[in-house]
Amino acid sequence: MANATTTDFRNGMVIRYNNDLWTITEFHHVSPGNWRAFVRTRLKNLKNGRVIEQRFRAGEEVDEVRVEHQNWQFLYIDGDDYVFMNTETFDQQPIPKEMLGDAIRFLKEQDEVEMLVDGENIIAVQLPNFLELTVESAEPGVRGDTANNVTKPATLESGAVVNVPLFVNPGDRIRIDTRTGQYVERVK
Repeated sequence: MANATTTDFRNGMVIRYNNDLWTITEFHHVSPGNWRAFVRTRLKNLKNGRVIEQRFRAGEEVDEVRVEHQNWQFLYIDGDDYVFMNTETFDQQPIPKEMLGDAIRFLKEQDEVEMLVDGENIIAVQLPNFLELTVESAEPGVRGDTANNVTKPATLESGAVVNVPLFVNPGDRIRIDTRTGQYVERVK
């Protein structure tokens, strides 16, 4: 752990704040006229994914946590744990379902994720922002239902159900935004 100041802030930086680990997702330096300058940040809790907005005085010291980014591959589900393998050392590690968040519904075997590791401890799991999945089943779109943004539910190969446009059919590959859980586009 190292001391850093608000001038060292960068997106993706991990800090210890109120005895929890947070990652900085956004920050803005604000100097309102003749008042004291401050830094407005958006912090994401690495344990539960909660996002807060926090102000820091300009030049305030914070505890920066040095983390290593490692690529791990999802192997299989064992009870309530998801088992991952480090792609460099081939070590296997079970990760509790709660640590993975809501995006795990898009995870399928052989997918790679990025783990944030502090020494020997895995502190966070980050899925890719976009995943390509095959549509397993979807009801056919009814001709004439072309009002603005009409969608239908579709079941993906991972078992997740998302709303897709009427032109998406079973067997199509689509891109999903894992942060929002929404359809992005059909992949050729």
